[in-house]
Amino acid sequence: MSNSDNIRQKIWKELISVALPDSRFHFNFAEYIPDFDNSDSAIQRVISLDEYKQCKYAFITPDNCLVGLRQQMIEDGIPFVMSTYGIYRGFLLIEPGMVPDGEAKYAAWLDGMEHFGRPIKLDEIAQGQKFDFLVTGASAVSKNGVRFGKGHGFFDLEWGMFTDVGVVDEKTAIAAVIHECQLVDEDLTPSETDILVDYIVTPMDLHRVLNRGQRPSGIKWSLLNNDQIQNTPPIQELQKMQGLK
Repeated sequence: MSNSDNIRQKIWKELISVALPDSRFHFNFAEYIPDFDNSDSAIQRVISLDEYKQCKYAFITPDNCLVGLRQQMIEDGIPFVMSTYGIYRGFLLIEPGMVPDGEAKYAAWLDGMEHFGRPIKLDEIAQGQKFDFLVTGASAVSKNGVRFGKGHGFFDLEWGMFTDVGVVDEKTAIAAVIHECQLVDEDLTPSETDILVDYIVTPMDLHRVLNRGQRPSGIKWSLLNNDQIQNTPPIQELQKMQGLK
């Protein structure tokens, strides 16, 4: 078992006491990143950031702990892209005017995003403006900003695709929203695909990662297996865009 797997297992044992169950996955943290007690306080800390106040176009992961943030962005009229679960159906876009008044809370959930959002392909994302803010959940984040997901590498893949098409770069602000129990109180060495974040946001605090290390760039094709490629339409798009297929 890798060090990151050990960290996940340890944190998941603590997380069970504060996590909210998922209607499909119960408390199976290997399948989803949960919402947790008092996550609304963490979301308010995200909203207080200058990066949020100045945001023109964002990417938000489909994690349960970010429902409140997606609702706030809809209400504030900030356009954003969200990946579908497992990236199996690519990405969805929500823009001002797409969600009727009073429906923002429902639209922020995954089923609501599927109802109100529209599919957006990677080539359309590539032709649009850059993302100026990314927000993700996590299984764990270290004090030096190393983010671990639930073990499937979806956010790493999304980052790799977005760097390859030029809509994010080393300066793009990334915030991770987690519970205090998910914060690893030590510095960790990132793998070649681990994404480092600028902000670690919890219900009780906001941590700015100082002297953040460099993030990886591009899809690491040698690390992908055929199933990952076949099950991820944007990866297949990227292959064609790069002349690999």
